[in-house]
Amino acid sequence: MTNDTPFEIFLATAPGLEPVLCDEVRHKGFNSPKPVPGGVVVKGRWPDVWRANLWVRGAGRVLARIASFRVVHLAQLDTLAHRVAWGSVLRRDVPFRVEASCAASRIWHSGAAAQRIATAIRDTLGAPETPDAAVTVMARIDHDVCTISVDTSGEALHRRGYKEAVNAAPLRETMASLFLRQCGFDGSEPVVDPMCGSGTFVIEAAEIAARLNPGRARHFAFEQLATFDEVAWQQMRAVKNRRTPEFRFHGSDRDAGAVAMSIANAERAGVTDLTSFRQATISELTPPDGPPGLVILNPPYGSRLGESQALTPLYRALGQTLKARFAGWRVGLLATENRLAHATALPFLPAGPPVPHGGLRVVLYRTGILP
Repeated sequence: MTNDTPFEIFLATAPGLEPVLCDEVRHKGFNSPKPVPGGVVVKGRWPDVWRANLWVRGAGRVLARIASFRVVHLAQLDTLAHRVAWGSVLRRDVPFRVEASCAASRIWHSGAAAQRIATAIRDTLGAPETPDAAVTVMARIDHDVCTISVDTSGEALHRRGYKEAVNAAPLRETMASLFLRQCGFDGSEPVVDPMCGSGTFVIEAAEIAARLNPGRARHFAFEQLATFDEVAWQQMRAVKNRRTPEFRFHGSDRDAGAVAMSIANAERAGVTDLTSFRQATISELTPPDGPPGLVILNPPYGSRLGESQALTPLYRALGQTLKARFAGWRVGLLATENRLAHATALPFLPAGPPVPHGGLRVVLYRTGILP
């Protein structure tokens, strides 16, 4: 496999968000994106892999699919894995590890499958296998078809490289960017988050508006592959499209510690000049000066029945404040319970599918423009 050979690239996301990620990938200019369970598939070359890691906000990781074959027993897997051209992708001097999963296949032992593939790599390439290697080879055996991929991202892509401070059960940046997109946000309007936590929605919105690449401040596993071209990569990273929006992005929270976290994270992300954070309760919430835009928030859910009931007054107060003061704005609200969301009495549009988050399933509730 060379930089000129097209292959399948898989961009992973949370189940339920595949169409939203596909829309982003299409708008970023990737070739014929197709939503599939758990992500989006495109056809491309190695520079497209680098670009996907650097540019795409909603992908959790980017996998390069390097081989696929039918296999029904471990001896056959051993033979076919030895035929993969590992040296065209992996480096002899870079450690690797193998992860495998099996579903509806005659090979059902994922550990044994991973062991066979690791042995093939060691035999044919001589690269060292270590449990904490930065380069991960991933094998999925599904209905007797083995697909072998290389994780080109390394650390998950929601780790942008700036967020050192987080609160409990933080929303991942990748998911936040897709929820913003679902609400119709494209960077051309202000955003307000009245329960900002560690500032994720506000910082993502500011970066989108400023056209800052999400991967600009971190390294990737593909930099350790045989296909990597340092000169071409540095040229790609050097392209700057930053613009200065005409408005700011606002976060508030009743907790002073959350506000301090948000300010620190915005500074590390380089968007201090585009963001504003303050300590305030929902009853103190007012729209900023300037045009209307989007109010988006990830409020407390209440995982137990008693907690959920105790949160009803908070949701009711939120709805009353938004209806009274935010005419002309749209609202996006994450909730785990339909009852809590509708306690706001906001005019929600039909809800999308539930999305797994922190062991729960959250739904994005959206409104049109509030009267």
